[in-house]
Amino acid sequence: MADPGRRPGRLAGPRRPRPGQDPVVGAVQDPILRKDRVVSIISDWTDDKAKAFGRENLVFQHGLHQRPMFDDEGLARLLDQYPRDQLGVFTMGEDPKAWTTWRKGAAGNLTGDQLLEAAQAGRIWLNLRKTNDFVPDYAALCDEIFAEKEARVPGLKTFKRDLGMLISSANAQVFYHLDVPLVSLWQVRGQKKVWVYPVADPYVGELALERIVLKETAEQFAFDPAWDAGARAYDLTPGTMVTWQQNAPHRIENGPMLNVSISIEFMTPPALMRANVIYANGVLRRRLGARPRVQNGFGPTALGKLAVARGAKALNLQTPHVRHLPVTFGLDAQRPGVLVERAGDGISA
Repeated sequence: MADPGRRPGRLAGPRRPRPGQDPVVGAVQDPILRKDRVVSIISDWTDDKAKAFGRENLVFQHGLHQRPMFDDEGLARLLDQYPRDQLGVFTMGEDPKAWTTWRKGAAGNLTGDQLLEAAQAGRIWLNLRKTNDFVPDYAALCDEIFAEKEARVPGLKTFKRDLGMLISSANAQVFYHLDVPLVSLWQVRGQKKVWVYPVADPYVGELALERIVLKETAEQFAFDPAWDAGARAYDLTPGTMVTWQQNAPHRIENGPMLNVSISIEFMTPPALMRANVIYANGVLRRRLGARPRVQNGFGPTALGKLAVARGAKALNLQTPHVRHLPVTFGLDAQRPGVLVERAGDGISA
């Protein structure tokens, strides 16, 4: 479904600043960033949410969808600025169980405007990982978001911050998977549904979790629709953010319209400790035949496993099996949304 706010044929370029905005940063700087105002991005912080942040599934309301950097012109400019060799272009089937239908494509020399038109017309998922590392305006946004989180959540320290932009087609989906870091998903345009599952059998067992942390397998894995009965489902609309427990499996389905979201991954000291404990468990299981369990926190056993994980990494005891999807399609600049198949061309990325 085409976005009713779309202005076809408009080229991405510099936007003139509005009154009261910094002329250097321009209109991507919302008034919320002005030095003479201190306004939270999230409007519904509570003491309970602050205490539970990073440990529980939580829903927040935010104001990022009101910023002009996320309208068509701003998104087209972002797609022009983002390094083309870093841009993830994907398509997928319609069956939520068929995760192997996730395919990688290439954007070629399409402009940002043309890429946005392709997302509006087709069935693709544009993934701009680590946008904060490549585009200064998004680096500033990332800093702003984490400054607020650390100011609101007692003792919170974050690092390994990855602010990624997701621009995806109507009815596109992300298959059942989990992430090693902590995650928050901010809906900016469109509607999507997110199912978040417990970090427990049968949704994900310790062996499966170890394989993912050790990079022996992909983050996507087999899904049983019966598991939806044990999931928490969230309907995201512009201005909604959801964050969930570390390593929680989840899947996503878009509504019948263009979707724009911000996916933020990050670590905290407890989250990094948990990841190292799982890594050490995998090493101990494979090297010594042990049957270890996951410890949360910074107790003696967890600290010992941290040393094991660091030693194993330093000695390269585990060889990661990085999954490289071949490029099997391209995009047609003259026919927005049409996939140009490249079966057997041998290109990989």
